[in-house]
Amino acid sequence: MNIIVCIKQVPDTTEIKIDPKTNTLIREGVESIINPFDLYAIEEALRLREQYGGKVTALSMGPPQVENALREAVAIGVDEIILLTDRRFAGADTWATSLTLSEAIKKMGSYDLLIFGQQAIDGDTAQVGPGVATHLNLPQTCFVKQIENIGEGKIVVQRLMEDGYERIEMPLPALITVVKGINTPRLPSLRGKRNAKSIELVIWNADQLNLPENEIGLNGSPTQVVRIFSPELKKSGEKYELPPAELADIIYNKIRELKK
Repeated sequence: MNIIVCIKQVPDTTEIKIDPKTNTLIREGVESIINPFDLYAIEEALRLREQYGGKVTALSMGPPQVENALREAVAIGVDEIILLTDRRFAGADTWATSLTLSEAIKKMGSYDLLIFGQQAIDGDTAQVGPGVATHLNLPQTCFVKQIENIGEGKIVVQRLMEDGYERIEMPLPALITVVKGINTPRLPSLRGKRNAKSIELVIWNADQLNLPENEIGLNGSPTQVVRIFSPELKKSGEKYELPPAELADIIYNKIRELKK
């Protein structure tokens, strides 16, 4: 079974910086981690490989430093890694990102299943996985909480809903995004860490994917951020130091005023 896991390297939440000119995240030189939701996608792919055989390939787009995240994925158990890196990819919105990833997946050849984490913590859009499925014309199910079975060219999954779950059957190849409750991600192994140092990293740029500049990066993004700002922190409240009986009367009167 050939599984592709798309992962993203995201800034550590304590190190987020914004480019004031483009209103996009500055990733170069910033301490980064694998998107936490993508760790569940990696783990699920590895479990499927252990059950059905085959290989797991991790694919990511970003600056050269994303190599660190991909090699960490190898340390966890991934077999192959591919990095899409080009300055022309910078500033891509979810549409341009999903287009770039889908072109890379086409270049990779045959596959059975694409797995994404439910969303990235730096954007929280949850749009890239469905976008890739749309570009590739694949059946998709988002927020998968369990994979029940794979066989006879089909996959059966449970999709998390607000009031329960849906049981969905799709033909393969297909795309799923998984929630964090689907499994418990494993830690890197010593053998994996050794492999991570020596495994070949495949690198593709825009030219190798035959993507024109007006369809990638900031130039190819139909949506752009107009302004980013931190919300103003407003503190309000009243403090009383009175006997309990008087405090109870004050609280009671305040509640009555709010209900009017």
